[in-house]
Amino acid sequence: MSEYPPFAVTVDLVVLTIRADGLAVLLVRRGVPPHEGAWALPGGFVRLDEDLPRAAERELAEETGLTGAATHLEQLGTYGTPHRDPRGRVVTVAYLALLPDLPAPIAGTDAAGAEWLPVARVRKLAFDHDRILADGLERARAKLEYSPLATAFCPPEFTVAQLRAVYETVWETRLDPRNFHRKVTGTPGFLVPVGRATEGERGRPAQVFRRGPATALHPPMLRPTTDR
Repeated sequence: MSEYPPFAVTVDLVVLTIRADGLAVLLVRRGVPPHEGAWALPGGFVRLDEDLPRAAERELAEETGLTGAATHLEQLGTYGTPHRDPRGRVVTVAYLALLPDLPAPIAGTDAAGAEWLPVARVRKLAFDHDRILADGLERARAKLEYSPLATAFCPPEFTVAQLRAVYETVWETRLDPRNFHRKVTGTPGFLVPVGRATEGERGRPAQVFRRGPATALHPPMLRPTTDR
């Protein structure tokens, strides 16, 4: 008999997008015990023949119908508190995925439903998913300060106003349009003009950009300390 007790590995996903009603997270309604009927993050057990990122992509597709959709997928953290799962000793590796607005997901496998829910309306989740979601939200908010991650919420080509709306939604604050425009267009490698304009705020032409080659923002886009 082995001196090491058996345990399982799962992946869970914090999938964020921006919809008309604000920052939203993808949740599934559990169709089987434990926590049957409760909302949870999409995820599941890792198979013996797959690595962790592949398991995350598979679970996202199986439980929601979203395939190859995430424009950003990164490992968020590992959670292994004893008794976090009543089925046994289960360690989960959480991933953070960000993507532009998409249609309603389609539930599959053991999920009874799948929906985008506004982050502000999320209450109690199954397992320790409240903690994982909170960590994912803080990771996304912090990374907007020092990386071009906000563009993952945008279409391939976007205006500064659309980018500012991402920052305002994720940070839950208002930003001065002129100061924001000056900062993002003055940060080396953040944005690249595509050479055309579209109708912007108040009907004025707005220059269109795409994400630039920068992987870090210098100087960073610091979050306001208080709402404006």
